[in-house]
Amino acid sequence: MMRLEALNASALAPLGIDPRELGVMFLIADHEPASQQQSAQRLGVDRTTMVALIDTLEHKGLVTRHPDAEDRRRNVIELTAAGRDALRHGTTASDEAERAFLSPLTAAAADDLRGALQQALLGARDGAAPTETH
Repeated sequence: MMRLEALNASALAPLGIDPRELGVMFLIADHEPASQQQSAQRLGVDRTTMVALIDTLEHKGLVTRHPDAEDRRRNVIELTAAGRDALRHGTTASDEAERAFLSPLTAAAADDLRGALQQALLGARDGAAPTETH
């Protein structure tokens, strides 16, 4: 998987973002507006790490953070127009990196691998026990 990580990092570098930042932006886009705490829980990171990630994205002009109008103790995070552009271009670049990574496989094998990884990831997140196949 290190090769995929390197391909992704190289593909995203011209956009000024890294794979982790792209992942945070995906999460924010899927749950806008989201609180920092909710986002940290969804990502499985501690509060301090989440603050640092959002600080970086905010410094790059990709997200805004402001107090929630209904609960001023809660910070809401939203993508800026530049953040939505970076997410769109980053998704394209990441998809191209994935295609390069999977290029040694047939299309069917690549689809099978994607499906198996997605099932393993979603099963792990849902707390579902793995099923045995023999």
